[in-house]
Order: sequence, then structure tokens, then C-alpha cells
Amino acid sequence: MKVRNFNSSLLKVNDSDGNPIEISAVVVFKVVDTAKALFDVDYYQDFIEIQSETAIRHIATQYPYDTFNDDDLTLRGNTNEVSEELAKELQERLAVAGVEVLETRLNHLAYATEIASAMLQRQQAKAILSARQIIVEGAVSMTQMALEQIEDGQDINFTDDRKVQLINNLLVSIITDKGTQPVINTGDVKEKGV
Repeated sequence: MKVRNFNSSLLKVNDSDGNPIEISAVVVFKVVDTAKALFDVDYYQDFIEIQSETAIRHIATQYPYDTFNDDDLTLRGNTNEVSEELAKELQERLAVAGVEVLETRLNHLAYATEIASAMLQRQQAKAILSARQIIVEGAVSMTQMALEQIEDGQDINFTDDRKVQLINNLLVSIITDKGTQPVINTGDVKEKGV
């Protein structure tokens, strides 16, 4: 009836997105009903091991490894919630053996080696796209605000062509990650006929 730990072996499973991952967990448990542990299952330690690994596999397939949407539960980003879900499922599975699950924790989580470098590139691409989206949204908002302030405060009315040119210049100068160089327009040059 002592408190014990069970370290699962490293399991290779597909997450909810179908990506192969490596996962393992530590299960802290104790036998609370010795009669059930001895008579209701064969070799309760083997039973705990098999049921733990089955539950870990099941939980791993319920969530994606990672995502850039903050609202989604992920294996990597929400380890506490995933561990609680694992403990709950394990308790249901191990109650028949008179075992109480005290705690579960993921102790290893990684993409499988065959896709790790590709998934790193995917994560980097998603991060770049996410950052660019925020930059563009901010740039459009700033450009709109600047155009409104120029027109309202100065009683200036731009033609549609001038608005497009100003919007283009402002967006380029705000979004670019390199320094911009000003170009001064001194007016239209008209050629004389020969």
C-alpha cells in the first residue's frame, strides 16, 4: 500500500494532426484495496503498466503536439490539463484493480526523429506568418489613421491616385524590415516637342 511510481516506456504515437511523436509519462499511484489488486486482476503491476501505456496513447491522439492558435489545447502548451486528463482516464481504468492514481506527469514529449527537422521548419514558417500577419494588420491600421489625420487636420483632399500612392508609400515604409530612403517628388517633368 506504499506510494509508487511507474515510468512508462517511450511510446511512438500519432497526435491528433497525424504527426508522429514520442511521449512518456510518470504515474504516481498506490494500492488502496489489496483484495482487488490480488484477486480482480492478474499481476496488478503488469495491469498498471499496460493500462497506463494505453491511456497515454489514447490521450496523445486527442490533442495536437503544437499549434499557433492560443485557444487550442495542445500536448506541449497545456501539459497540466493533459496530465489531469490522463490521471482521470487512468483512474477509471485502474479502479478495478483497487489502485488510486495520485498524479501523472508527462516526462518526455518530442516529435519523432524522422520528422523533427521538418516540423521545426514548419513551426518557424508558422511563426513567421503569424508575425507578418500582426505586422500587416498594424501597418494597415497605422496607414488608415495617418491618412485620416492628414486629411482632417490639414483640410487636404487627396485624389484617388494620390491616396493610393500615399498608402503604398506608408505601407512599404512601415512593413519593410530594411531602412527606407525618401524620394522627393519635385513635380511632373514635361518634355518639349522637337
